[in-house]
Amino acid sequence: MRRRLAHAAAAIATIAVGLASRRVAPHLPPPVGPFVAAYVGDALWAAMVLFGLSTLLPRLALRRRVALALAYCVATELSQLYHAPWIDDLRATRLGGLVLGFGFLWSDLVAYTIGVLGAALLARVAARRLG
Repeated sequence: MRRRLAHAAAAIATIAVGLASRRVAPHLPPPVGPFVAAYVGDALWAAMVLFGLSTLLPRLALRRRVALALAYCVATELSQLYHAPWIDDLRATRLGGLVLGFGFLWSDLVAYTIGVLGAALLARVAARRLG
């Protein structure tokens, strides 16, 4: 139960930091601001996916959670190649845009990989501390 709570707290904290990064990025000097705007939110979104999966499936091996998180992130990014009116209308909402994204970018796949692997490292460290 402690692990589940820790992962849920990490997911919530990651959401907060990710949303904050979008608001702060325009106020940061170049090249930091554009970098944060382009990549940090995506990496944090992917980290949140892993923390969410870890909350739901805490007994699943970390490697499998990482694989599931990466598969979900890649599937979400690939779904951005599909443009039907109904899904574009959904993406036009704040929540829909945050969950589904807007347009396909190869660089997002790199950011997702970094985010999931960074979160996995944090999860491994936390697991050792929580026992």
